[in-house]
Amino acid sequence: MTVTKTDVWAQLTPEQQEEVTRQLEVLRRGAVEIVPEEDLKLKIAEAIIDNRPLKVKLGLDPSAPDIHVGHTVVLHKLRQFQEFGHEVQLLIGDFTGRIGDPTGKSETRKPLTEEDVKRNAETYKKQIFKILDPDKTTVCYNSEWLSPLTFTDVVELAAKLTVARVLERDDFSKRYTSGQPIHVHEFFYPLMQGYDSVALKCDVELGGTDQKFNLLMGRTLQKEYGVATQVAIMMPLLEGLDGVNKMSKSLGNYIGIDEEANQIYGKSMSIPDELMLKYYELATDLTNDELAALRQGIQDGTVHPRDAKMRLAATFVRMYHGDEAAQEAERHFVTVFQQRALPDDIEEIELSAAELEDGSIRLVKLLVSLGLQATNGEAKRSIQQGGVRLNEEKIADPNASVAIKEGDILQVGKRKFAKIKLA
Repeated sequence: MTVTKTDVWAQLTPEQQEEVTRQLEVLRRGAVEIVPEEDLKLKIAEAIIDNRPLKVKLGLDPSAPDIHVGHTVVLHKLRQFQEFGHEVQLLIGDFTGRIGDPTGKSETRKPLTEEDVKRNAETYKKQIFKILDPDKTTVCYNSEWLSPLTFTDVVELAAKLTVARVLERDDFSKRYTSGQPIHVHEFFYPLMQGYDSVALKCDVELGGTDQKFNLLMGRTLQKEYGVATQVAIMMPLLEGLDGVNKMSKSLGNYIGIDEEANQIYGKSMSIPDELMLKYYELATDLTNDELAALRQGIQDGTVHPRDAKMRLAATFVRMYHGDEAAQEAERHFVTVFQQRALPDDIEEIELSAAELEDGSIRLVKLLVSLGLQATNGEAKRSIQQGGVRLNEEKIADPNASVAIKEGDILQVGKRKFAKIKLA
């Protein structure tokens, strides 16, 4: 007889039902898609009834050993599972790493050597346990079950997937359409990753949105092999410091979790304002309540965006270097980049109060009136290029009007300053 979700829910006490709801609320945070979400609710309920932790898998292709904040998005989701008592299966793809994940690639990946894989895997583990609880983490290697497969086993595995299904993957489809080579062994990557889920009998698998095909392959193969199907959770890809491209070491728009504390803090302060809450949500250990309070504070103006960003920078340093390092990095930033950025002898320039309207003036007009820019056109370009700051705050809108008071400091570029004296 098939056990339904209603049957399972009925076995829970009111307190247990509340616990399922609480876990779901936290685990939904930041997720782009949960396939299927109802099954996640069912699995959590069964885990509570059976007093058995869920097995939550993350597969790692050990090709780039230095972890940056973008990589930590899925790691923080795993940590949330651990805090609810569930077990993380950290899968090092030492076998699949010798093929290389073709996801998002326009050409065949160069395979890693066994020595590369082992070295990178050790680096991964050292960094990952800055976030995950090692006591609730099982580290495994897929060579344990993939290496012993016979050719007959491989043929039987391949028979469970059609070429048409593989070509549904966007990267394969584009390469096939454009006439770029696709080697047969690349088709085996999603099959092997899916077979990992069969071998581990995992309940949940996490990955980025670019891994959706591979994660769903795990569900497909588990069903084929008579194993209970996993839930796939897709997390977003975090934009880097440029605010446009996915965070990537090759693009230089990254914050490495092993970087020196002052460097992490300084880089964090360059995160675009519009992405700040996304970084908080996906890459920090703030609770949902803390996050909601911060979001409300920024919206109603009780929290200044600069203060929120300094808190974010300090949070990153605290998570990876500790409280003392976070406090020191903040002191260093304030001293070097806020206090010492302004020269001691800023020229006072008079501004006629008659030029103000209700205490405000168009920024373009202000720059020209103070002699910091020669023309309105030059002033607009400086503003659009991000070179204008009023009291250390960047203003990028060339149509902006600003409220002015005695002693305000206006900066254009790195060398032009004016302290406003109202006359």
